[in-house]
Amino acid sequence: MIKNRAFLKWAGGKYHLIDAIRRHLPDGDLLIEPFIGAGSVFLNTDYPRYLLTDINADLIYLYQLLKDNPERFIDDAKHLFSTETNDADCYYQLRQEFNLSQDPYHRSLLFLYLNRHGYNGLCRYNKSGGFNVPFGRYKKPYFPASELEYFAQKAKQAEFVCCSYEQTFDRVQTGDVVYCDPPYAPLTATASFTSYTSGGFNEGQQLHLAQLAELVSHQRGATVLISNHEIAFTRKIYSAAQLSSLKVRRTISRKGQKRVKVDELLALYPAQPRTDSVAYLVESAKLR
Repeated sequence: MIKNRAFLKWAGGKYHLIDAIRRHLPDGDLLIEPFIGAGSVFLNTDYPRYLLTDINADLIYLYQLLKDNPERFIDDAKHLFSTETNDADCYYQLRQEFNLSQDPYHRSLLFLYLNRHGYNGLCRYNKSGGFNVPFGRYKKPYFPASELEYFAQKAKQAEFVCCSYEQTFDRVQTGDVVYCDPPYAPLTATASFTSYTSGGFNEGQQLHLAQLAELVSHQRGATVLISNHEIAFTRKIYSAAQLSSLKVRRTISRKGQKRVKVDELLALYPAQPRTDSVAYLVESAKLR
């Protein structure tokens, strides 16, 4: 199967892991992704329907607008990719314009521009919700016209919703397949959780996600696959899952010598026969 690249640059994107991920995902009628990110898994799987969600409203607005009116969006976006706009002063002016704008269409155009012109494809907000990624200083940022067109075509099979992962799990039904790519747990005690929204993603949320995955696999007969760093913490919280590990090259650093391979963990919760036991009903109530 030919692999398709996302139109967004994305730190932690799953393009290079897609073969391993596909091997763990069963067939089904619906694939649900509570952390859609750049959408590499969506773009490289073949399910009849998709439910793609994220807490990042800018991401979901962009995807929905591209689905609804791809020709207009692509035509408008390409004008932001020029010699004049590939300049630090212009970048910071447009970044401020993005942070001040309340118009979803304008923000979506600028989100694509910032993603392709900002440092290493980072998506980062400060505690006030302001996008704060610095200028990337690329010689000629690539305008992903063909990638945008492919995404828009495949998006006809998808529903995009801005909501939390908990709200997404509420919609999981028997036979559904769920792939979760949450902000990763830090490799060291001093590292920070990825803050792709102003709220971040802490250890309690990592644990809660694991609990929900185990719950829906037993109570609702859904399959859940989660990816994360392989560290003692993640092995502990995913202890009820089938675990697979592999090496992944990190590319977040500008310096090549710092692009080292790290351990990646895939935690699979296979669909189990549905149970109406009191224990699971009580646990379900606790987690909501």
